Amino acid sequence: MSLITPETIIQRIAALQESTGLFPSVRRNDSIGYQRADTNVFFTACTVFTLYHLRHAVSTKAQKQIDQLTERAVAAYPTFQNKDGLATYNFWPTKPSRHFPNGYVFRHFEHFRIPDDIDDTAMMYLTTEPNLAELQWLKNKLSQHANGSGRYTIRNTYPDYQSLQAYSTWFGRNMGIDFDACALSNMLYCIYQYDLPRNQHDTDSLTYLRSVVASGRYVSEPFRCAPHYARTSLIIYHMSRLIAAFDIPELESVRPRLIADAYREMETAHNRVEKLMLATALIRLGESPPTIPIDGIEQDIAAFHFFIAGLLTAYEQPFLRRFADRPLMQMHWQCEAHSWALVAEYLVLGGGE
Repeated sequence: MSLITPETIIQRIAALQESTGLFPSVRRNDSIGYQRADTNVFFTACTVFTLYHLRHAVSTKAQKQIDQLTERAVAAYPTFQNKDGLATYNFWPTKPSRHFPNGYVFRHFEHFRIPDDIDDTAMMYLTTEPNLAELQWLKNKLSQHANGSGRYTIRNTYPDYQSLQAYSTWFGRNMGIDFDACALSNMLYCIYQYDLPRNQHDTDSLTYLRSVVASGRYVSEPFRCAPHYARTSLIIYHMSRLIAAFDIPELESVRPRLIADAYREMETAHNRVEKLMLATALIRLGESPPTIPIDGIEQDIAAFHFFIAGLLTAYEQPFLRRFADRPLMQMHWQCEAHSWALVAEYLVLGGGE
């Protein structure tokens, strides 16, 4: 019988938190033997977000640990806030700016300095207590950077999506428009969580999510549907979390497809963290998937990555983008604390029974 419980996992996660309030992560590309410690806020916020939703189901001691690590994590957020003081957030530190921290090459090139994004910003808002004025400002800011709202129109998606006024991943003024199913799921989660007024951008963002699933594109070309996550399993995980949390009629039609594909992905996945993430998605969608054994899961955690960065993803030129999905052109990000949070989430939702 496994000695791994949500409480022991939370204790382990708390021990991993650094004095900065962040949880350590690494970026790697095994194709070129590259690995560096990475300083980012995304994994920390995702870990806090996941643990917060488990808080009701754990012991009083574990609840206090979650509260304490959340307080320390939130204290680190200002380091990643927009460099001009706006209420958007960056993946990497902005005060001072440090893209590709601890690296030797990429940090010297402006091309790799990324703008603030909806993924980090959504997680910051979901793990703090923004006031109404801040939320209204964010909604307006999102509209300013949605497809068709500014000087750019998306070019790196399927032709039938190019007219969608969906939210772009990036807030950058000079950054091309980018649709990512997982990032959109996170921002829509934020919008529904705070019951912000919906508009055409929200409608079209939901249309994009529904279509990539209904068309099967998220299975055949996950990189094109979610270039910063690039795996069908991760799209299923994010969309199921959104569907389970809120009543969104526009997405109900794809529930059966998500369920069927989650079962299929479970059969082919080799990493148990990925398997249990799919099992979590199925449980959220009302299913009772097979139990995933977690004894010795440390080995799977060491090999699991949650998202990627494509070094050519930002380019809109077809010639360059043709190589964007190659392993040589991608960095994988890993975070032990967040992976353990995914294990705890699975156990709390009943996956360990």
